[in-house]
Amino acid sequence: MDLIAKINSAVNDVVWGPPMLILMGVVGILMTILTKFFQISHFGYWMKNTIGGIFGKKSVTAHTEDKSISQFQSLCTALAATVGTGNIVGVAGAIAAGGPGAVFWMWVIAFFGMMTNYSENVLGIYYRKKNEAGEWSGGAMYYLQNGLGSKKGCKGIATFLAVLFSIFCFLASFGIGNMTQVNSISSNVNKAFGMPKPVIGIILVIAVGLVVIGGLKRIAAVTEKIVPFMVVLYIIGAIVIIVTHITDIPDIFVSIFKSAFGMKAVGGGIVGFGIKQAVVLGMKRGVFSNEAGLGSSVMVHSNSNVKEPVVQGMWGIFEVFTDTIIVCTLTAVSILASGDIDLATGQVVSGVDSNNLASEAFGKMFGSVGEMFIAIAILLFAFSTVLGWSHYGSKACEYLFGLKATYVYKVIFTIAVFGGAVMGQNLAWDIADTLNGLMAIPNLIGVLTLSGTVAAITANYVKRHFKNENITPMLSAYKDIQDMQEKALKEEKD
Repeated sequence: MDLIAKINSAVNDVVWGPPMLILMGVVGILMTILTKFFQISHFGYWMKNTIGGIFGKKSVTAHTEDKSISQFQSLCTALAATVGTGNIVGVAGAIAAGGPGAVFWMWVIAFFGMMTNYSENVLGIYYRKKNEAGEWSGGAMYYLQNGLGSKKGCKGIATFLAVLFSIFCFLASFGIGNMTQVNSISSNVNKAFGMPKPVIGIILVIAVGLVVIGGLKRIAAVTEKIVPFMVVLYIIGAIVIIVTHITDIPDIFVSIFKSAFGMKAVGGGIVGFGIKQAVVLGMKRGVFSNEAGLGSSVMVHSNSNVKEPVVQGMWGIFEVFTDTIIVCTLTAVSILASGDIDLATGQVVSGVDSNNLASEAFGKMFGSVGEMFIAIAILLFAFSTVLGWSHYGSKACEYLFGLKATYVYKVIFTIAVFGGAVMGQNLAWDIADTLNGLMAIPNLIGVLTLSGTVAAITANYVKRHFKNENITPMLSAYKDIQDMQEKALKEEKD
């Protein structure tokens, strides 16, 4: 374990160095500019057609008889994979190590990450294909191989990057999607209820196995029930804490902005690792939480029954908005309002475990019930994340080794849950950070080189839906699928 930790640390320092953070920022900024600040300029439109569509459009929530899933199920499965321990334990760790300023940099990476995630999903739908089982298969590996690969002289490098992404995704599914999540469950349940970690591990192996081995349809059926319930319940709990500390809110936001830029706070100085640590921790935990730039959630969004790439792209915007701007912010403000963080210095109050800051905040508000609530919230958040990531790893496995290999993968993934329950927490998070970065590199290269395609698809959609121009829609890179989807759109209108 010590050797693994040393190797991982060395790789992590390189992967999450300035070049990666610059690349991630550049891609997000570029896609924001090329789409003319779509996340702001069309805020009302994408809200109406995502969260608003759940209540007003049957096509958004209707279950399908084929191998695809509904738009709402794709969102819930994607949110299941993103709304996890990163929103609770990850936010707490970022604040403890990087000060309140880390929260600001989470917001920054999320704002631009909305359009990175949008772009990933647009490309995912545009370049997806059907496998031999009749399921949609899409993701970074497909838009790298078939998108970047279609450009002159790029076929070899495109295939290499597609394989590289799939390998990193395959491995990451055991890290970000398994070890860190299960580890957080076992640690919190052990603390709140005193249950031994090996026992927790066995229970989770059985629970995960029953869902994962049943395939995407079963995963989607479970996540569409768990995710709305857990997100709403957690939001309500956090809002209660914030409302009871409403007079502290101005000081909290002043602390966040001052710490973000390394300025001196009233009564003391920002200590710890300074502005660099706030930036790095905020961005890393932000990416860990919403996964924008990793190319992960696009693999489940590509299974949606949607016809328009831009429509699924809007679900990607909403996904990042919900995960980071709403849930992570509520967690951060709850922690900063608890008194366990000195707003003047950014230091954790002596005697409080940084990993349990959220639990402490809810415990002060609701007593022992609050601590149990966080333990249960982490259990549900993390469990649903494991389910979502099992699909991502399965798709990477399918790309690398074929459809039949996915059955073996699901069994190994399920057994690995036990290892996550008993391993050390810090190493689990560190490995997940590294694998996140490694996944992001080929994916961001793909989004960057295909940015013109995203801009063209977006412009095409805007002309048809906002300017009422009668032009051919851009629905797929392949003529047979383009014709099929175009026909389906006409039938829907008629």
